Amino acid sequence: QVQLVESGGGLVQAGDSLRLSCAASGRTFSSYALGWFRQAPGKEREFVAAISRSGGITYYADSVKGRFTISRGNAKNSVNLQMNSLKPEDTAVYYCAAHYTLGSSTFYFKEADYDYWGQGTQVTVSS
Repeated sequence: QVQLVESGGGLVQAGDSLRLSCAASGRTFSSYALGWFRQAPGKEREFVAAISRSGGITYYADSVKGRFTISRGNAKNSVNLQMNSLKPEDTAVYYCAAHYTLGSSTFYFKEADYDYWGQGTQVTVSS
């Protein structure tokens, strides 16, 4: 099993940057593909970014492509989300998620694919 704990959220202004981190427990962290999702008030949770087990493959939602970067540190059991040029519409609770997989280059963008979830961290972007 994997336990995930997000951190790094906060209140920023439009155009600012923020770095989210997700710390994972478990010795087999490198066996998981990882992702970030977000849920804005009154909206469904949506996909943001994903990264493969190897870290070599990444995938982004169109709304964040070019502004957000997902990365993983297997030695540190962590996955990060660097968010630049933040917009008010990025305001949401951000969740990291993990999916056990044998595929080193596979990524997942559907919520139902993920087995483990963190509790979320709030990101608020003011205009």
